[in-house]
Amino acid sequence: MVTEKDQQKPARFGLGAHELALVGVTALWGSTFLIIHTAMDFAGPMFFVGVRFLVAGLVAAAVFWRWLRGITWMELGAGLAIGASLTLGYGLQTIGLQSISSSMSGFITAFYVPLVPLMQWAFLRKPPGKMSFIGAGLAFAGLIVLGGPGASGFSFGFGEWITVAAAVACAVEVILISAFASRRVEFRRVTVVQLLAAGGFAFLAMPLTGESVPTADWRWLVPAVALGGMSMVIQLTMNWAQRHVSATRATIIYSGEPVWAGLIGWVAGDQLPWFALVGAGLIVAGVLVSELKLRPDAPIESEHSAAEGSGSEEIGSGAPVRECDPPLLASPQK
Repeated sequence: MVTEKDQQKPARFGLGAHELALVGVTALWGSTFLIIHTAMDFAGPMFFVGVRFLVAGLVAAAVFWRWLRGITWMELGAGLAIGASLTLGYGLQTIGLQSISSSMSGFITAFYVPLVPLMQWAFLRKPPGKMSFIGAGLAFAGLIVLGGPGASGFSFGFGEWITVAAAVACAVEVILISAFASRRVEFRRVTVVQLLAAGGFAFLAMPLTGESVPTADWRWLVPAVALGGMSMVIQLTMNWAQRHVSATRATIIYSGEPVWAGLIGWVAGDQLPWFALVGAGLIVAGVLVSELKLRPDAPIESEHSAAEGSGSEEIGSGAPVRECDPPLLASPQK
């Protein structure tokens, strides 16, 4: 476990096995945008999201089956509420990926991170720190620049706006997890319910998007199953690595997720104009700034340090969530 004494030591610039594991996790997150973007040529967005979360839920149930006995109505309700937000966030994001590049989607989705403290202030009456305001401002400026010059000065289309809505849904997910954290629910039970619920809600939403079950094709089946299993692997890796990595150091690593999305998209042929790159840089800066809090005569600490380092088994005590990824072991943070 990372103690307060450990976090006061001078920063190290080398990368050990645990930091490299988190870098790998962040790169995996970044790759998911391109995978989904490609799979959308062969399956509808809600069907794809449904299969992905159904697989993730079944994997979680297989791992945590011993803890499913004695599930409470509070845990069931928490899982259903968080699952609904997961469906909305991932569903809108996936719909957006039908018409925008994976790079653009990755950078816009990252907007949810600085948005969370502001929404917590509005709905949970938890005032954010100064760095949260600065981060949100940088990220909002990045969105404006990312839109680029147009006839009206802002040229976002349907795909971009639906992805902004997905980012808002991701922020709602984090807020719900934070709200239920105070209820002391058992995270394993909530994890299983929320993933299975997200899959079920996505299937129920198919008529709303005019989707039908696609023909069997490995080009959507393999990505959906792989992404479902990947969610479990990512969260287990995070919880192993963050026992030995400070919250601040982990936050810095996680802030590179949209950068990985952009880099992988660029390798695959995405071309972003100069103003989009500037906007993307502002969003990444906003993500990083909003997650850090500067204290006098003290090192930079993550605003979620206490929660992440506690080792508690209640929901809300795990690692930050990026790419709006489903929190298998709790969010900050999706």
